[in-house]
Amino acid sequence: MARGVTKGASRPPRGEKPPKAASAEPKAAPARPKARPADGYVVVAEVARPHGVQGELRLKLYNPDSDLLARRPLVRLRLADGATRDIAITSARDANKALLVRLAGIDDRDAAEALRGAEICVPRESFPPLEEGEFYACDVEGARAVLRGGAELGHVAAVTSYPTCEVLVIERTSGGRLEVPLLAAYVGAVDVEQGMVEILSLDGLD
Repeated sequence: MARGVTKGASRPPRGEKPPKAASAEPKAAPARPKARPADGYVVVAEVARPHGVQGELRLKLYNPDSDLLARRPLVRLRLADGATRDIAITSARDANKALLVRLAGIDDRDAAEALRGAEICVPRESFPPLEEGEFYACDVEGARAVLRGGAELGHVAAVTSYPTCEVLVIERTSGGRLEVPLLAAYVGAVDVEQGMVEILSLDGLD
């Protein structure tokens, strides 16, 4: 299962290991953050709206089960115009599948309103460690998808969850997209360090 941190939330670092061979299924970790940008920060939430009149913000968490932001790490705000700002979370509390936070220097509703829609980013290194055979979705988005035998299939555009299983969404080199179930019958090695995912079979997928 692919693990998604706070669009998950998440926790200290770890380069991903390939999934266990043979019978174990490749695992992506719960919910998922957006793909990791060049600055090493991953989007884990966004500002939904101000809460009250004293600068508190209601965040939409990409992984509601994560407690990463509740630990009040230093975060990076990415605004709609592309500007960024590093800022401290001074308080955080749960509120119906959302998180209410205060940020340093944001003391009234007007200042909070100016941050509506801003993305909340954390360093990839702040993610929690994973179990053997798990990987974070942001670590494989963009990875090469290679067929057993070495032929290039395309690249991983996304990891998507369905009620029955998770799938790798592959942008094919030949054009179009293909959804490959994250099951041992279809996915072999997931090498995060090399940016490569091995696809074992396309039976029934074309």
